[in-house]
Amino acid sequence: MKNVKEIVILRATVLSAIRVFFDSQGFLEVDTPLMVAAPDTEPTIEPFQTTWHESGQSHQAYLIPSPEFLIKRLLAEKVGNLYQLGKSFRNYEPSQAQHNPEFQLLEWYRANADYTDIMTDCENLLHFTISRLGKQVVDFSYQGKKVDVTKPWERLSVSEAFQKYAQIDQETLLDETTLVAAAAKKGYSTVDASYDDLFYQILLNEIEPHLGITKPTFLYDYPLSQAALARKKQKDPRLAERFELYIAGLELANAFSELTNWQEQEKRLQAQLKTRQKNGQPTWDYDRDLIEALKKDLSPTGGIALGVDRLIMLLADAAEITTVLPFSAAKLFNLEKVI
Repeated sequence: MKNVKEIVILRATVLSAIRVFFDSQGFLEVDTPLMVAAPDTEPTIEPFQTTWHESGQSHQAYLIPSPEFLIKRLLAEKVGNLYQLGKSFRNYEPSQAQHNPEFQLLEWYRANADYTDIMTDCENLLHFTISRLGKQVVDFSYQGKKVDVTKPWERLSVSEAFQKYAQIDQETLLDETTLVAAAAKKGYSTVDASYDDLFYQILLNEIEPHLGITKPTFLYDYPLSQAALARKKQKDPRLAERFELYIAGLELANAFSELTNWQEQEKRLQAQLKTRQKNGQPTWDYDRDLIEALKKDLSPTGGIALGVDRLIMLLADAAEITTVLPFSAAKLFNLEKVI
């Protein structure tokens, strides 16, 4: 385990490398608010809630789980390629090996691009950061296992991954009835389980353990129900242009060819709120300023959120996220005594 001085120096070096990389690429660094009135409505994400008191009035506020909505509002002003390095927050995240409720997030958005361009950015960013640490790409390893991070990295579609590792073909995967039957045959409980529940159970148990082990893997083209903020794939509208990046068993990033159609985005946000209501989760109004920004005709854009703490884990050969955090939640709240 590294000492505090080593952690601070490593983090500073990695953050500096990220800034140098994106500055050299012509990106502008932005700094958006951490507290907002309307956070992401995604049902799988729970933001921290607080109350802002001003002039005798109380305002419900939330710590951002991601700066994406705010950065997109800036992109709509035609300011060019943008990136942000900053803190984000997610409640009910397990304080375990790969999670901390407050975490360092890197997001970048490339105009006139799609998710394939962001894949290339990922490859180049990691190579650049490794070199800034004085290491060699060809000798890269994590937790005793050599990982070939030379370019190009593996690009594996979700359909290919389900076929290869779970023996579920694309037509079965993309149909709710047939996926439920396939999951039941495999022994998964299908009682009150939604399509998305079963998709993720199979993904987590049968597919993720194989991803990024010897070569970084871009898992791409998710079923449309998993689109989040990604646009539909033109050649197959049952799919979304989304990828997640896995390296050595760590899920590092989530990326999209960004959805820029304001009407479709509004429908998705409204649907997410209905799901939250159905689940008995807290709700709030969706970000109407985001919708107004998208009406300004945002150009085709590729975007990504990358977990910097996990990236530092990878570069430091650390098994747990607390190793690369000088002040983890577990330490600050004395959770180490009960974990």
